[in-house]
Amino acid sequence: MSKNNNYSYIGIAFIVLVFGIIFIPKIIDRISNDDVIRNESRSDFVGDKKAPLSDLAFIEINNEPKKVPAFSFTNQNGKIITNKDYEGKVYVIEFFFTTCPTICPRMNANLIQIQNTFKDFEDFGVASFTINPDYDTPEILKAYAKHYGVTNPNWHLMTGDKDSIYKLANEGFNLYTGENAEVEGGFEHSGNFALIDKNGFIRSRKDKFGNPIIYYRGIVSEAEQVDEDGVKEEISALKEDIKKLLNE
Repeated sequence: MSKNNNYSYIGIAFIVLVFGIIFIPKIIDRISNDDVIRNESRSDFVGDKKAPLSDLAFIEINNEPKKVPAFSFTNQNGKIITNKDYEGKVYVIEFFFTTCPTICPRMNANLIQIQNTFKDFEDFGVASFTINPDYDTPEILKAYAKHYGVTNPNWHLMTGDKDSIYKLANEGFNLYTGENAEVEGGFEHSGNFALIDKNGFIRSRKDKFGNPIIYYRGIVSEAEQVDEDGVKEEISALKEDIKKLLNE
């Protein structure tokens, strides 16, 4: 072996030794202080990317996406709840009353099932508005919630000024609500649910023609599949769409 080769090996060894002395302690120090993980992990960049919108439609009125109107009512725990309490959450809206002898028990049984499906999601909730606020006090609503098994802290059963509730239903959501002494229970209302995204917009899937279905049937259960009139259930579709909005 020539002297030149010896000098080359000695030079390489010297460079490696210098690199080790200078840089290896710095690398160890960065790892021990989590700098590499905190600043250079690729997963951090994934978190910075805004999640894409799902294929769910925005419900539009006069070519503008429809948002939940401002509201302020008292829930089953005597607390004032407004639309701002639902900001950043995906939630389902219903109008009901506790003494309803027909569709409300079926609607709320379906909502309990949905609640349990998303029990691990802190950003999921339900907004239930009574259309019989003269009877449905916070105490009555609390007992009703306990009876049905409401456990989600973001599920508020709300009561308040009747005119404001009816305006919210009929104008805010176009979900018909009215008093009628001739019908069983004394009130008429839609058995549909509205689905709201994290930004307060009303959303829904589209039908086979590409039009928003707008609302989800809340009466027929997944287990039933169809009711006595042949109407198909939409609870499974609602669950699928809640997942989509939670991922936006």
